[in-house]
Amino acid sequence: MIRTIVLAASLLAPLAAQAQDLPTAPYLPLETAIKAADAALKACASDGNNVSVAIVARDGSTKVLLKADNSGPHTGASATGKAFTSAALGRDTAGLAEFIASKPANEGLRDMDSRMIIQAGGLPIKFGKALVGGIGVGGAPSGDIDAGCAVAGLKAIAAAE
Repeated sequence: MIRTIVLAASLLAPLAAQAQDLPTAPYLPLETAIKAADAALKACASDGNNVSVAIVARDGSTKVLLKADNSGPHTGASATGKAFTSAALGRDTAGLAEFIASKPANEGLRDMDSRMIIQAGGLPIKFGKALVGGIGVGGAPSGDIDAGCAVAGLKAIAAAE
């Protein structure tokens, strides 16, 4: 019996060591993404703004897209593009236009990926220093309002602002 246990342990030990050596990466659970999107949508709705809210994972794939009743037909694409841009670049989309305009060398950011939207309303989703995705809001009368609703989504999940 002991001999069998020792033999099994010696055969499984390399597997355990290999599993521990694998890299791990934080990710954005779907339930958390839904909670953030819902909070952002409700924040805009409470001010009478019919918007769309998108949450993308770190790899840019869409996890959640909520579109308010009577929101414009363009708002889903706008929100998704803003979320994608924030996740891809790890930054707030509001300052991107100025960043691009500040140096001709930055102009290439506009054409880096057709999914990128260079307008206010997109924020990275971070927990500590870990970037796990992006939130984007589109459809309010201004990018500042979109961004404020996105902040409400981040607060709902206790993500860094």
